[in-house]
Amino acid sequence: MGVVSAVADAVVVLFSLTIAVAAPLIDAQSVLPHTLYPAPLRDLKRWYADEFGDYLMAQPPGFLRGLVWFELAFLWPLAVANLYGVLARRRWAATTSLIAGVSTLTSMSAILGEILGSGIATDKLLQMYVPFVVFAVVAILRGLCPCSSSAAAPSLGPSSRKKRA
Repeated sequence: MGVVSAVADAVVVLFSLTIAVAAPLIDAQSVLPHTLYPAPLRDLKRWYADEFGDYLMAQPPGFLRGLVWFELAFLWPLAVANLYGVLARRRWAATTSLIAGVSTLTSMSAILGEILGSGIATDKLLQMYVPFVVFAVVAILRGLCPCSSSAAAPSLGPSSRKKRA
């Protein structure tokens, strides 16, 4: 079971790192003034939208702007905390993983509903969004599973020491 926990931790760390970096640098360009970003970051976002046919990033609709604000205010700090919690093997990392997974799955269901419902989704675009659904499911399972490597380590506090007479 340790291998499964390690893989789950690696997936959570990888995608939490992705969210921690991409949210303020790429996604936030949809809601913040473009003058806040240097030209290379604006070009990167434009290249991504063109290369993958991501019409939501090119012309973000209102619901996506709301999701980006939510991501910046809630999910980004949670991803940073999640990174620390998993890497430092904190017990509360299971809770942050669960919260991040549920939040991501909720957002991805709205985004995938739009993409699939529009009828213009390309395989390349789906390949960008589907891994976030996989991350969300793994993060939820990691948060629910009591056998996670971060929860398996017993605490050796003062009450667990032998008393000497």
